[in-house]
Amino acid sequence: MSGTTIDIRGMTCQHCVKAVTRALSAVPGVTAAVVTLDPGQATVEGTASPDALIQAVVQEGYEARLP
Repeated sequence: MSGTTIDIRGMTCQHCVKAVTRALSAVPGVTAAVVTLDPGQATVEGTASPDALIQAVVQEGYEARLP
């Protein structure tokens, strides 16, 4: 198991945090996802690739990149 941190832009409220958490949790291989509004990051545990995680966040309408 490995952890990945992703910087996320565009989140403005807890609804955004929940939407991104839900999207990341749905990616195959994710065992845990913790999203914080400030500083706009997600920490994801599991075997999912960083590209798959970024794609899930982008599909929710937010910008995402590796730090």
